[in-house]
Amino acid sequence: MAKISKKRKAVEKKVDSEKLYTLNEAMELVKVVNTTKFDASVDLHVRLGIDPRKADQALRGTANLPHGTGKTKRVLVFCTPDKEQEAKDAGADHVGLDELITKIQGGWTDFDVAIAIPPVMAQVGRVARILGPRGLMPNPKTGTVTMDLASAIGDVKGGKVAFRVDKYGIIHSSVGRVSFGPDKLLDNANELIQTLMRMKPSSAKGTYLKSITIASTMSPGIKVDTKTIR
Repeated sequence: MAKISKKRKAVEKKVDSEKLYTLNEAMELVKVVNTTKFDASVDLHVRLGIDPRKADQALRGTANLPHGTGKTKRVLVFCTPDKEQEAKDAGADHVGLDELITKIQGGWTDFDVAIAIPPVMAQVGRVARILGPRGLMPNPKTGTVTMDLASAIGDVKGGKVAFRVDKYGIIHSSVGRVSFGPDKLLDNANELIQTLMRMKPSSAKGTYLKSITIASTMSPGIKVDTKTIR
């Protein structure tokens, strides 16, 4: 434990907690201060000037990261038998309906994204209490309730990330892995931020982009100067 503590202290000295970095500087620094031996996720935390309690400000959506997330997502598809082959051909990891619902009711949630065709949403609703809190419930706003399974699965496997604002008005999302390097991380972060900017609710007042923090798994947070975001 002492060794980890010393390493943590050493990297924390490299981050000026009082300084606001440009997004580019933050992406350069995030690899320097990463303390894990594995290829850690690099996450973006964006605090927005919105009130999530208001329906029109409870942001939820997706962003297509140009370089993906570095993680191959496991996709589950709820569908009728006639759509199963389409889902399998598109790369779905789990396909079906009643048997999958039964497994989930038993506590199984070994997948990253769930997609459903509209006709089966009534059945899927039986596990909404399990999937909802985990962010796994299919939703039209994130493109995961659709008849076009091939496109939806392709988007997820290709780097599409879903996000939703938490009760504090913060969006949390991975923008890649430490191994990506600053250029790819910068591209991904910019895509997510620009997506959020386009989604600004018309009813949101005051400063919209309040703060941005970059951090890899178990590393100190790096604060970004929002004024440098175009």
